[in-house]
Amino acid sequence: MAGHFKSTRAPTSFPSLPQFQEFMKPCRFEGEIQNLTHRGHIPEEINGTFYRVMPDPQFPSFIENDPWFNGDGNISAFRIKDGRCDFKQRYVRTEKFVREREAKRALLGKYRNKYTDAVEFKIRSTANTNILYFNGRLLACKEDSPPYAMDPSTLETIGLETFDGQLPCVTFTAHPKLDDDTGELVCFGYEAKGDGTPDVCYFSIDASGKCIETVWLVAPIVAMIHDFAVTKNWVIFPIIPQTCDIERMKVGGEHWQWDPNVPFYLGVLPRRGATGADVKWFRAPNAFPGHTVNAYEDAAGNIVFDLPLTDKNVFFWWPDTHGNAPSPEEISAQLVRFRFDPRSGDLELPAHEVLSEEDCEFPRIDDRFAGKEHSRTFMNVMDPSLGSDFSIIMPRMGGGHPPYNAIGHFDYASMKLTRYFPGATHLAQEPVFVARKGASVAEGDGWVIVLVNNYASMGSELHIVDARDFTLPVAVIDLPIRLRAGLHGNWVDSQELALSK
Repeated sequence: MAGHFKSTRAPTSFPSLPQFQEFMKPCRFEGEIQNLTHRGHIPEEINGTFYRVMPDPQFPSFIENDPWFNGDGNISAFRIKDGRCDFKQRYVRTEKFVREREAKRALLGKYRNKYTDAVEFKIRSTANTNILYFNGRLLACKEDSPPYAMDPSTLETIGLETFDGQLPCVTFTAHPKLDDDTGELVCFGYEAKGDGTPDVCYFSIDASGKCIETVWLVAPIVAMIHDFAVTKNWVIFPIIPQTCDIERMKVGGEHWQWDPNVPFYLGVLPRRGATGADVKWFRAPNAFPGHTVNAYEDAAGNIVFDLPLTDKNVFFWWPDTHGNAPSPEEISAQLVRFRFDPRSGDLELPAHEVLSEEDCEFPRIDDRFAGKEHSRTFMNVMDPSLGSDFSIIMPRMGGGHPPYNAIGHFDYASMKLTRYFPGATHLAQEPVFVARKGASVAEGDGWVIVLVNNYASMGSELHIVDARDFTLPVAVIDLPIRLRAGLHGNWVDSQELALSK
């Protein structure tokens, strides 16, 4: 009788697990708040919208020990204009969200494992990993499926985005790259023919919405390719050694399992006019590649590729086949640089250069320099020496998400890292960069906007920091609600939004 009861009744409260408690309690708020209160002065020159997405389950999960980033995509929009900030938040109406709201309970099973679902879904997307703007629409992305299109003003869900039927594969990266010179969106999908397939599909959508490049290639292993990088002439695919096994999934296992015996593969493909036979899979010792900073080509034609890198399994909740995984405090990523000749016949990558030993992740650059030589990077850092009060933070933090107590501004010319420390009881989420107006504005001249968790108040704050003076915020915008940890977001200038109308 007890077993029957458990199988027919959905849980009515979230589990007492770290990823659902304290600051990580689901927010589940939809609505608008006009003219948020703020301290300091919001620069009049800032005019646009900061969009970000957080995994935010609307119901207690179908699988009790669900990872924190398997929740429903909830989009926040901070509209900044004339020295004020308005806030709007709305869930993406995915198939999952709509069907679960009708059922009044969770139906989706384990992360990226359709064999554990309560019902069959056509599209399993939670649309919870990134939100970006292209050709008049917001794209809410989750890398196991097509993106969902949303109205950038109302945040209403328009539907699945197939680029007028041109989407060539069943998956779509959460990190497409926008070429500032051509206006094209450079994209790819891995497991591109479905779960467990080694196929990768690279494609590009031009500024008019036409698909202009499509290349199918085969990866050396079926594993995660979360982010990638693009130069003028090359596309670079770093493979994370979290591997997929369909047979494991069919018996209720995890989609991903760490493999310490797999090299760090780096796929390199010509950006124009290539075929799948043109890809090269370079190799380095086993490592976990983080989110990419950027890549470009030097005067000799070498690829210069920057990213955080660690020899530990960052996704420690998916251990190796023997159950081995690092504890979170053991994981630390350094900012590194690979420089190599993409035309080389030697597929062993040269040793990387360590640019900064600071524990870092979520790097962002001035997006105007994507694919070109960059001289500055903004990123999350963890520096225990700054004076964080972990006696307050740790009991209230909740679990799963990585803790970063500052934003770093790395200057490649001086090799110096300047830190913005938001407060002793604060942790920072992913930063975004907003350039000052004018075509002649120097790289990195503008502001960094970052959502900050305040564990003393258990509230959320939006900090605006001038890149010219990275010591104090010019403004702190207070939210009357708590926003749990998010994944990614982007700044969209008001001029871009106006041009699409």
